[in-house]
Amino acid sequence: MPRRPRVVVVGSGFGGLRATQSLARADINVLLIDRNNYHTFIPLLYQVAVAELQPEQIAYPVRSLLRRLAFANFLMAEVTHIDFANQVVITDGLTIPYDFLILSTGSESQFLGIPGADKYALPMKTLQEAVYIRNHILSCFEQAVRELDPAQRRLLLTFVIVGGGPTGVELAGALVELIQGRLVKDFPTLEMEQVQVILLQSSDRLLADLPLRLSDYTYKQLQRIGVKVYLQARVSKVTPNAVYLENGAVIFSKTIVWTAGVQASPPAPTAELFPAAKGQVAVLPTLQLPNHSQVYVVGDSAYVEQDGEPLPLVAPVALQQGTLAAQNILRQIKGKEPKPFRYVDKGRAAIIKRNAGVAQTGNFTFTGFPAWLLWLAVHLYYLPGGRNRLIVFLDWLRDYFFGDRAIRLIFPRSSRLVREDDMSNSPKDWHNQEH
Repeated sequence: MPRRPRVVVVGSGFGGLRATQSLARADINVLLIDRNNYHTFIPLLYQVAVAELQPEQIAYPVRSLLRRLAFANFLMAEVTHIDFANQVVITDGLTIPYDFLILSTGSESQFLGIPGADKYALPMKTLQEAVYIRNHILSCFEQAVRELDPAQRRLLLTFVIVGGGPTGVELAGALVELIQGRLVKDFPTLEMEQVQVILLQSSDRLLADLPLRLSDYTYKQLQRIGVKVYLQARVSKVTPNAVYLENGAVIFSKTIVWTAGVQASPPAPTAELFPAAKGQVAVLPTLQLPNHSQVYVVGDSAYVEQDGEPLPLVAPVALQQGTLAAQNILRQIKGKEPKPFRYVDKGRAAIIKRNAGVAQTGNFTFTGFPAWLLWLAVHLYYLPGGRNRLIVFLDWLRDYFFGDRAIRLIFPRSSRLVREDDMSNSPKDWHNQEH
């Protein structure tokens, strides 16, 4: 009986997880490797940052997602090197051979070379970073209560968000709702008119990838709830207590959240990984590495152009690429040629505040409650885990009808350190495993 091909997938993001599930259902041996044992639903990170959802509500154990797939396995490990010539993945504990490899290593915040941004601004690309922002925001209010110096209190109560894309817009609106809904009741001795939420956008409009009508609507809705939106506000420097703009303006704040851009976080560069824009890896239209037809790159790590423009680093692209990579591997196993990737844009949406959102599907655009409801439905549909969907839905209902966000807890960092040798699990030997 011929040996089943082995596929190794690095990264349990949207693209990697979709590819793993697709291949396993086709009875192909798949090993999914990630440094974390959970999949994070990135689009809802900002709701963790503003105390609307708990971290575990947007994260789901990878092993649970793969439990019913007999041909899928998971390994929690850090990939340190890939030997493309010998077709092996080297981790911090194992050397794993592969017949096919899919790289889906995701992205990280891009600070655009702005002095101080990487050191003093708060990124929001991981679950830990979102929890840190939540703790930081709540701590600012707790410190402001006992701060006697008005200037220092203003620093603590000024919140700056850099980046007017979907994440920045959604975070700004949700932060204002948190402040005006629960925190104004939690901190009755504070003068809430001192609180400022400021959104900085380098271009001349918000949500630059959406039609102008939706950008204008978003701008007006944010202003209506009290967000100070500064357009054509390019950041030149970030310090612990201030954001400096190219036009000479200075905004003093203890909280600078960075949502201005992302870049790929591929494995360490090698001769086989040709660099492209935003740290991405140049791939063929079929998502294969040049000169390595058995290696695919999907998601934020892959640089792909369509109609002369690079594809955006968003979840729908990663999901469709994960599906195609799996299909192309199956085609190769059958001796067929891989197919090129073609992204089908099913639409985009962003939420601004309660009952207000923007959406585009094809040439049709709409705003207000229908767009807000569509955003909720789409994100609830793609959130992994039936229990997570139910709990998130109930929390959204509670917040909608009662304005209550009960997760206003500040968790201190644990002083205990976990030794790496205590984390070893004696994983399955993939050199000898067969299905």
